[in-house]
Amino acid sequence: MAEVTLKDIVKVYGRQLAVRGIDLDIPDGSLVVFVGPSGCGKSTTLRMIAGLESISHGELRIGGKLANDLPSRDRGVAMVFQTYALYPHMTARENLAFSLKLAKIAPAEIEARIAKAVAVLELGPYMDRRPSQLSGGQRQRVAMGRALVREPEVFLFDEPLSNLDAKLRNQMRVEIKRLQRQLGVTTIYVTHDQVEAMTLGDKIVVMKDGEIAQAGDTLEIFEMPRNKFVASFIGTPQMSFFEGVLVQRGEEWFADCGSLQLPLNAVAYGQALAAGNEVFVGLRAEDIVPVGHGMQPNRYFAVEGEITLTEMLGNENLLFGMIGPLPFVSRMQQPRLVQPNEKILFHINVDRIHLFDRTTEINLKVA
Repeated sequence: MAEVTLKDIVKVYGRQLAVRGIDLDIPDGSLVVFVGPSGCGKSTTLRMIAGLESISHGELRIGGKLANDLPSRDRGVAMVFQTYALYPHMTARENLAFSLKLAKIAPAEIEARIAKAVAVLELGPYMDRRPSQLSGGQRQRVAMGRALVREPEVFLFDEPLSNLDAKLRNQMRVEIKRLQRQLGVTTIYVTHDQVEAMTLGDKIVVMKDGEIAQAGDTLEIFEMPRNKFVASFIGTPQMSFFEGVLVQRGEEWFADCGSLQLPLNAVAYGQALAAGNEVFVGLRAEDIVPVGHGMQPNRYFAVEGEITLTEMLGNENLLFGMIGPLPFVSRMQQPRLVQPNEKILFHINVDRIHLFDRTTEINLKVA
């Protein structure tokens, strides 16, 4: 087990800057998830940690040791890929043993490590099968076992669940978290799926355009997104955004969104409010509550919305609608059948309104 430290890590391909000065401390024994859209640099960063990509600038330390020029095999890391990368002509047992035999590990030690991996991952029934005889989830567990038998200081996962169906993804997500908690091995996980990131990580690193947009725990990033990109990327369904202008009337502040005049909790913004500033107003679905469905906020603003579309999810509905010309989405607890064009009264939670500067897109609560 080891801490991993990235200091001003840069990756350049020709004239293209793929990773732009990553600074990050990953504590020993933690599970950190890199998440972001395709091309944001998350997999490139992981591959630099693994030693599969060279580092153009900066320092990488694993367990306190400078690792920039260390061969991958000497870094104490083991990687699980999106593609299972199992040898098709070998059984599961032979796949687990292969790298250990190459490393000239004693046969008794190989058997002991395999037995441990089999017990942890419940691989017993599959050990004599070849990959073609295994399901996708079983293959991924064998791939995890192959990493486990190496007894690494750091586990690296590069979108390992992308090829699985939704049910298997949920099952394997639980397996990975259980495995990491049981072993206590420092784990770095890359995904484009923000649900995976939020459910797995002790810490989430949201990336955009080769940079860290925000790093923190799940609750911090969900409740206090640093900018509009993070707010829109983290959370399902996506946050609703309205264009507005800040207006002061006496001691009170409002976001003037044209057909919607939203009162603001000025105390939450300190000195960040300035009359005339153009902003994006952000509201999560659970903060636009249909009256009578869910808890009524302590401070709320009542407004009528017209429903355009409903997604029924069993225990809740997602209501897509319009407040005048402004599109929004609301989460309805205690769901009922809602018809298109139906008009419903909503309570907007005034204390949970997010304001983002229209130019910088920075959250005014953290500006």
